[in-house]
Amino acid sequence: MKILIVKISALGDVVHALPAALYLRSRLPDARIDWLVEESFAQILAPLPYLDHFLPVNTRAVRKKRSFAELKRMWQVIHRIRATRYDYVFDLQGNAKSGFYTFISGAPQRFGFDRAHVREGLNLLATNRRIALGDGAFHIADRSLAVVRAAFPGGETPSFGDCLIPQPGASAAVNDWLKDNGCGWGQMVVCHPGTTWATKMWHRGCWAQLLRHFHSREDLHFVLTWGNREEKELVTEIRRESGGRAILWRGGEIRDLVALLSHADLVVAGDTGPLHIAAALGRPTVSLFRATDARRNAPRGPHHLFLQAPLDCSPCLLKQCTREKECSRSIPVQEVARAVEKRLR
Repeated sequence: MKILIVKISALGDVVHALPAALYLRSRLPDARIDWLVEESFAQILAPLPYLDHFLPVNTRAVRKKRSFAELKRMWQVIHRIRATRYDYVFDLQGNAKSGFYTFISGAPQRFGFDRAHVREGLNLLATNRRIALGDGAFHIADRSLAVVRAAFPGGETPSFGDCLIPQPGASAAVNDWLKDNGCGWGQMVVCHPGTTWATKMWHRGCWAQLLRHFHSREDLHFVLTWGNREEKELVTEIRRESGGRAILWRGGEIRDLVALLSHADLVVAGDTGPLHIAAALGRPTVSLFRATDARRNAPRGPHHLFLQAPLDCSPCLLKQCTREKECSRSIPVQEVARAVEKRLR
């Protein structure tokens, strides 16, 4: 049996869909399980033993460049999908982009979300088995599991903390970097202030206050991580405002970030990819939610705590908001500090 999972982006959404693949492997140990994913996120899937192949696509380059070379690469992926002749395709994204690849696969069984839960209506044209989600499938990880369970019921729910593993070479290099930066003893807390939406971010000054709160704890080592130029500028300013209380991450590829997070005793972040990577690695987290809903997106279980902005309009799902200044500071620093202390005990 040949199975293709279509979950192309974004990083956190790809991570949230990993339990669906782990579930399929436990139910179908001899099946071929492949995954179609955005090229920039493919390193997440590379070391996973429960996947056979991943198919990287660069949809962003196709949209922006529209060059012959990019179109040729896209056609090569399409040809590979068609030639494999998958028996089942699970579209766990639910938009027009994923629907294109789902439909073009020609698979006889193409599972996806029903009209009430699909992201874009065009996706409904690509699937022939549309799964309705019950009340128990509210969390984003449960949504993906519900789709694969509809095809192959009866399996046990996998632990989210068992879904990811770091690549050994990257892990060794990061371990050396941590030792070189004085993190060879005590506890290490990774803080990731950046997110894709401004309305998901805790205020820069609050992050600096949190770091200053722990200024006397010499046994705690804080590492500020970043993923792009804007985030690097942000964490540099946070470090400056905190009086140099944290180490700046050296940067690198996703495999390096995964390795760093696997070493963390705690990860503190908003609703962003690194938070969900940490949870999938089984690391404890404290998460901060504003525009998005912690009940839907936050890591679950006894090792995780979340704080939702206390405003009556949160979660609003808005990318821009007139209450930005108020909302970005609405989660009290002292509450976050208490959550950090609780998770580090």
